[in-house]
Formats: sequence, structure tokens, C-alpha cells
Amino acid sequence: MNTIFRKSMLSVAGLAFAGGVFAGPIAAHANPAVDAKPAAVAVQAAAPKPQGDQSHITLNDEQTANVKAIIAATKKAGLPERAAVISIATSLQESKLENLGHLGDANDHDSLGLFQQRPTSGWGTPEQITNPEYSTTAFLKGLRQVDGWQDMPLTDAAQTVQVSAYPDAYAQWEQQATDLVAHHWNS
Repeated sequence: MNTIFRKSMLSVAGLAFAGGVFAGPIAAHANPAVDAKPAAVAVQAAAPKPQGDQSHITLNDEQTANVKAIIAATKKAGLPERAAVISIATSLQESKLENLGHLGDANDHDSLGLFQQRPTSGWGTPEQITNPEYSTTAFLKGLRQVDGWQDMPLTDAAQTVQVSAYPDAYAQWEQQATDLVAHHWNS
């Protein structure tokens, strides 16, 4: 009788193990709000590698202050580091992180500020658009409306918001933007 009991227990244990092996992956995805990985690891794992050749510029104090303003606005909006990376890469492409006013004939239409947003396209007034917090918040509002922005290539997410004549140009700034966010996010 002891042998029958032991075999029964081993059978139950074997079924439990097999059920865990097969149902474990399904159960792990049943509640996406629960993630066993630390948040920092999950964010790093989700960030795709930069596409194509990368550009880099040396930043002055004003440009660094604008990086910090973009990061602060991203945090205030409750968005993750990836949103700041996309925002900074976009601003690097659009203005080299300089808060540009009207440039006369050198201007692209009536584009202004860090993101070269246009008052005539509904981004805000010239005063608003040249305010780094406002312009970042406006960009992030557009980004939030892009389904799946967190998982798409940076240049696609930025282009969907910006509607640039050069849709692939944002990709070249991804590494520098990633490095800037890594350096300034917790400072």
C-alpha cells in the first residue's frame, strides 16, 4: 500500500510539473501588468538598437539645458525613458536642440522651437512653441496618439508625429539621444 501511495504522489507531482511547464508561459502572459523583471531591465530590453549610421554633436550649455527640459517634461507627463529618447532624437534632427525663433528665409515655413513646430499647423502660438516644456508636451501628446510607439523604430514614431519631408532622418540621432537620457534621467 505504501508503494501505491508513493506512485500516486509521484504521478500527481509529475502532472503538476508538466502543467507548470506547459501552462507557465501562458500564465506569465495572462496578466501583462505583472512582470518579474525589474523595470530598468524591461525598459532596456524593449529599446531597439539604433538604425543605420549614427550622428553626434557636442552640446553647449543651452543644448544641455534643453535636454534636461525635455526629460523633465517627459517625466511630468508620466512617460518612460523611451519617450524622452524619441523626443531628444527628434529635437536633435529638427533644431540640434536649439530653441530656434523665426529664421527668415532660412526657416522652413513658420517652424519654431526645439521641434520646429508650426503655429499654422496647430502646434500652438509662437510663444508656446518656443517654450521647451510646452513644445515637448505638445510633441509627447502627439506621440501618445501613435499606436505602438513604444515598440516601433524611433524614426517611425518620430515621423508619425512630425510628418517630416525627411522621414528617415531621425534614426541617425538615436544613439546620442539614448546616451543623453541615460546620463540625465536620474540627475
